[in-house]
Amino acid sequence: MDLWLIWLITAGVLAVAEIFTLTAALGILGVAAAITAGAAALGLPPPLQLVVFTALATISLVFARPLASRVLLGTPEAERFGTDGLVGRAARVVSEVTAAGGRVRIGGEVWTARAYDETLVIPPGATVDVMEIDGATAVVYPRE
Repeated sequence: MDLWLIWLITAGVLAVAEIFTLTAALGILGVAAAITAGAAALGLPPPLQLVVFTALATISLVFARPLASRVLLGTPEAERFGTDGLVGRAARVVSEVTAAGGRVRIGGEVWTARAYDETLVIPPGATVDVMEIDGATAVVYPRE
């Protein structure tokens, strides 16, 4: 059996194994084996075939695998906590909110609040979005 065919079969086996593991590593090794099969078909001697496979596999696993893992798994956004975790959340107006002040309920807590737009008067019961936290005051804007 020709060496290029052995490399091609190895690439196929690695590709099938990748389908079951979803680690990206076996798929990368399968691509390296497929490229090595092409090099073997062109007549590259067996010791150089091993060098080609090793070089491709090493470079791909070191550089391409972390990138592929980030794309496939998605890098989780850094979790926000404390007052940063409140920005973007919805709140319910407890007492009228103006540029001078008011109160909103964010989750289970009541916060002092002021309107993001100084010309707005937001009535009790309205739903607002927390735009920022300024000290202990939520700066809010009404939802449309």
